[in-house]
Amino acid sequence: MKYDFFYEDKKEKDDYGLKYIDKDGMGYKCKKYKVKYPPQEQKEQPGMEYLMDPRPIFYNPEYKASEKLKDKVAIITGGDSGIGRAVSILFAKEGASVVIPYYNEHRDALETKYYIEKIGGKCLLLCGDIKDENFSKTIVRETLNEFGKIDILVNNAGVQYQQKSLLDITEEQFDKTLKTNVYGMFYLTKEALKYMHSGASIINVSSITTFYGEPELIDYVTSKGAIVGFTRSLATNLADKNIRVNAIAPGFFWTPLQPSCWESAKIPTLGADSPMKRGGETYEIAPLFVFLASEDSSYITGQVIHINGGEYKG
Repeated sequence: MKYDFFYEDKKEKDDYGLKYIDKDGMGYKCKKYKVKYPPQEQKEQPGMEYLMDPRPIFYNPEYKASEKLKDKVAIITGGDSGIGRAVSILFAKEGASVVIPYYNEHRDALETKYYIEKIGGKCLLLCGDIKDENFSKTIVRETLNEFGKIDILVNNAGVQYQQKSLLDITEEQFDKTLKTNVYGMFYLTKEALKYMHSGASIINVSSITTFYGEPELIDYVTSKGAIVGFTRSLATNLADKNIRVNAIAPGFFWTPLQPSCWESAKIPTLGADSPMKRGGETYEIAPLFVFLASEDSSYITGQVIHINGGEYKG
């Protein structure tokens, strides 16, 4: 190969992604990646998994369970779809009974319950609005009535809305985002904590966007940053009770949150910025939740664990 800057054979010359330089000296780069998710859009948050194309891959048939969560009881908010569905099913496969509070995604919730029961697990569905403090009381009450205890709490439910500018974020949207993503976590954790004992685990879901500052998700990033602070402070507060509190900060995963948030044209580009040049499937993140819920992580608390295909190294 001839390493000459002026070599004319474009097939042999490495342009390092630089496609052209304009008259103002601005360089333009592009990258090559496989488009896995075609343009699509859903009008309602938090989105429906059964409407997605392609459907997310939430279960790995090669996964070998080893009773890591045998006889445990887990509450997983938003466990009907997306990351929550993959976590709910894997928890059940590891022996946990699962309670799934969800908003209005009835078809998704029934599908998840079907898969859990198909592998021999137990699942309780509870429909309601996590922004409502009374719903948290209902979740805890019904969990205790059905299963008698609470060992694991996963605060996963959330919403996000794309806005090009801070000026486009209404007070109503800001309020809804914070109340869903932060207040809901606060209400349920506070209520469940009364019945959690030594060895219990709380897992909160933050986001990669908190760490690089996604410019079109300002209110969402604000809420996910609050989750990081809540996780670290609560972990220190509960350490002497041997109740562990950790957070997971996912990068792009193919979940209903994506087509219900982003404009259609952005969907094919999601995940392209990671070194792996792809987004994650939800089955790829679920084992991390199992790890943090189980005794395998008995000396881990107050941590934020990143899983994003190498896009952010924290």
